[in-house]
Amino acid sequence: MNELLVFVCEGAPVRGEIVSIGSAWQAVLARRNDPPVIRQILGDFVAAATLLSASLKFDGTLIIQAQSQGPISLLVVECRSDLTMRATVKLSVEPEAINPNAALADLLDAGNTGRLVITLDPSDRQPGQAPYQGIVALQQDLGGHITPVQSAAEAIMLYMRHSEQLETRIWLASSEEKVGGLLLQRLPNSGGHIHLDPQTAAEGWNRIQALGETITNSELLELNPDTILRRLFLNESTESGVRAFPKRPVHFACRCSRQKVADVLRMLGEAEVNGILAEQGAVETGCEFCGKTYRFDAVDCIQVFKTDLLIDATRPPSSGH
Repeated sequence: MNELLVFVCEGAPVRGEIVSIGSAWQAVLARRNDPPVIRQILGDFVAAATLLSASLKFDGTLIIQAQSQGPISLLVVECRSDLTMRATVKLSVEPEAINPNAALADLLDAGNTGRLVITLDPSDRQPGQAPYQGIVALQQDLGGHITPVQSAAEAIMLYMRHSEQLETRIWLASSEEKVGGLLLQRLPNSGGHIHLDPQTAAEGWNRIQALGETITNSELLELNPDTILRRLFLNESTESGVRAFPKRPVHFACRCSRQKVADVLRMLGEAEVNGILAEQGAVETGCEFCGKTYRFDAVDCIQVFKTDLLIDATRPPSSGH
């Protein structure tokens, strides 16, 4: 099951999404060997990125990056507007040194260094035009006390509150088999074919939030989105019920290619690449997202720097990809 369901509440200013990802999440894990606590955090951010990407109003990519000087130095999840996604994580310590009971704050905010970066990158972005990027620290002010966020859900809600200024609630769950999530966002009081007075809108938002609070991790991981929707809003009246849109499929897809690696080699420069060839006999690099290995021998590298067009700048490799 790899699907996302979008719905709106007819009697409340709320838009919602439910995602359940199975085999696509397994495709991410098949290429990794991270400790369970790292997989759990990565899975939560995969669910979050998929939920946020569903509301993109352009063809492009949403990228979640979490950076710190802690055991997780970098976590990246990319999800396109067509809900194809990929994910990776880099550790600054050996996997066996990770505390199996560590919290997100221990792994991503050591020394208050954690940062969450969300980038929106349209496919038609012009050369020189920077993508939109929002950055928040992984700490929040609770009554004058600065405390680290404790979960991926808290991190995303903190970002939405400070960068997007949207009232958002999100619940995330992940296991070795699946990841799941529920997102609720408050909409303007007027929109579509319904206008709500401020009091009715506030009451509706509070009511839908309260229903969302009843979701459990096991339900997010075990139930499909249709069942979750019925379970949450079973007692809503017809007037204030929900309207669901057709479900959308979620896929794992990596965009790495031999051409892109050739681009990187050109950026490194011919002198540095020749130095690697002299030392190692070939240039090898692996994709951090899908694990593919790309090998460029001396002839390949000559072609990289002698070819102006990189559509097919290198001959097919004799080994690797």
